[in-house]
Amino acid sequence: MCVNRISTVRTVILWFLFLSVGPRFGIAGDFSQPNAASLPELFRWTDTCNVYVLRDGDAAMLINLGDGSVLPRLADIGVTQVEWAVFTDHHRENCQGAEQLDRLVTKVAVPTAERELFETPAEFRKWYPKLGDRYSVHGASYVRPPRLPVAVDQGLDPDQVFSWHGYQLRCLATPGHSVGGMTYLLSSKSGTWAFTGGIIHDGAKMTNWFDTEWDYGFGKGIDVLTESVASVLARKPEVLLPSQGPVIQNAQDQLRQYGRRLTQFRERYVRGYPVFDRTESKRDPISRPTKVPLLNQVTAHLYKLNHSMQGKNFSIIISDSGHGLVLDCGLFPEQTLEEIVVGMREHLGLKQIDAVWISHMHGDHFLLGKVLKEKYGAEAWTLDRIVDRCEHPRRYDYAALINTYGDGFDGMKIDRPIREGEVVKWEGYRIHVDWMPGQTEFGCCLWLELDGQRIAFTGDNLFGSPSDISQDGHECVVARNSGIFEEGYLYAGEYLQKLQPDLMMGGHSYVMPRPKAFVDRYTKWAREIITVYRDLLPDPDYEYRFDPYWVSAYPYRVDFSESAEQTIQVTIRNFRGTQQKHHIRLVLPKGVTAVPDVLVGTIPSETRRTFPVKLTADAAVLPPGLHIAPFDITLDGRHSGQLFDFVLKATEIKEQ
Repeated sequence: MCVNRISTVRTVILWFLFLSVGPRFGIAGDFSQPNAASLPELFRWTDTCNVYVLRDGDAAMLINLGDGSVLPRLADIGVTQVEWAVFTDHHRENCQGAEQLDRLVTKVAVPTAERELFETPAEFRKWYPKLGDRYSVHGASYVRPPRLPVAVDQGLDPDQVFSWHGYQLRCLATPGHSVGGMTYLLSSKSGTWAFTGGIIHDGAKMTNWFDTEWDYGFGKGIDVLTESVASVLARKPEVLLPSQGPVIQNAQDQLRQYGRRLTQFRERYVRGYPVFDRTESKRDPISRPTKVPLLNQVTAHLYKLNHSMQGKNFSIIISDSGHGLVLDCGLFPEQTLEEIVVGMREHLGLKQIDAVWISHMHGDHFLLGKVLKEKYGAEAWTLDRIVDRCEHPRRYDYAALINTYGDGFDGMKIDRPIREGEVVKWEGYRIHVDWMPGQTEFGCCLWLELDGQRIAFTGDNLFGSPSDISQDGHECVVARNSGIFEEGYLYAGEYLQKLQPDLMMGGHSYVMPRPKAFVDRYTKWAREIITVYRDLLPDPDYEYRFDPYWVSAYPYRVDFSESAEQTIQVTIRNFRGTQQKHHIRLVLPKGVTAVPDVLVGTIPSETRRTFPVKLTADAAVLPPGLHIAPFDITLDGRHSGQLFDFVLKATEIKEQ
């Protein structure tokens, strides 16, 4: 009885103190109130995300946690204990403060669909990535779990009602921004309020792009997100409480507009017409069969795989003296390559293969490069800036690198790195090799005058039928290819407009004759898609919401089993037209130190800078296994949080 009296007196005193300074709350300081009249017990704190505080007396429930800076400030609004931290999704900027929670007092609830991302985060970073890894785009992960496991007290399921102190949150599954993201619906006297996580940003915009890119340009993430937006709209919320950006008061209007915008965006994002299931005349209208069963002839000296091998990579120039230059080679068995080589020797006069040229960093374009080198004596050629991605692919976190194909090798030695613009003299031909990004930053174009035509080998930058005016040719948009449009697809389009080839040889057995108008359509699309992304994303410099690499480490995977001291190169990009200031802290596991451990400085407009950081591991302290090491990013004074990461390990990890 005495205890109850004391508790009652304490509550009265707290309420008196709160009311005596009441005007401060929601008006000044770091807390605000979305609507004090309708929900007087709801507060918002903003750091790396919006943290929503639902209060009852001196107790509170938090929706997301951000960097945890809200915790010592809760006393400002009369809160002395946090009973629950409820998360909309696993993204680090929403939950990185979980390490500061008193877990004897505070329980954690997360969407059941993302429980494993909280509890076993290191499972979603691979030392030996593969194309088919869960939650990855061809081996590059699109989930961003916390660096350390977060113990979960309750998983929340769709349509479940989560009750706390008389408040009821209805759980609505809204994946799309996150793989198992959830919206929480709260009823008030003014209607339904929705804690929407990252599915929408004020202005009917997308919070960021890189969290919704779930596949290789086919729009799966966009489709799921669009369905989630429609699902929230059907609940008719009055107010949206997103994890990023302002509170959205005109919820219905913005949800409708956003749904339309996503639909319109998808029409420009996805190519919209099939490529590899088109008729033969669309894929290749000019080549003709040869006596080699799997090979067609394009010009007097140029051959490629025939229509029965569509989608595979192999072209070859055979000189008058019988020397061969292979242009990309992969995605079919070694035995098939042997059959082709035997046929070329017998029927086409091939005497030896001098080299295999690699158009870009993707492994499917040189899966058979090792065979060509070891069995047929060919050298490997490519542009110098592509070389390291071919030789040491696991040092990067890009999509579709050679190691992800599971063919037993982690990289391939390049025998001849070619400088941009260099002209290689081979068999009387002048072979030009230029940097030509597009689908990926790390691509090049090989072109030459051959059989009376200017022929350009363009890799995977564009596919389609030049004769079909409905086609613009763009290949899939994949941010994890390091694919900024201005230095990718747009650059490629403008480059090809200047080059004016008579014939383009695309990857995967594509032949594109008389491509001028086709290239013009492709370039027009590239300009338009930049505008589309700028309209879709809330930052006027869309790249910060598009690119998952604007802060990155090389190597991405750091192996302390090789040496206790390692040096990484941290690259920071400035996409703006003005100087930017950065403060980037490396968040490292126990037993690892960094010099420097914080990068502070400025970067001139539209440039990138790279900074060496020395890492030292104490083997007696660093636990074995793989560890996630995030970059905690503050840009121009705004704390964005632990957006990106690299990984490290102390002992050998077996192939997964």
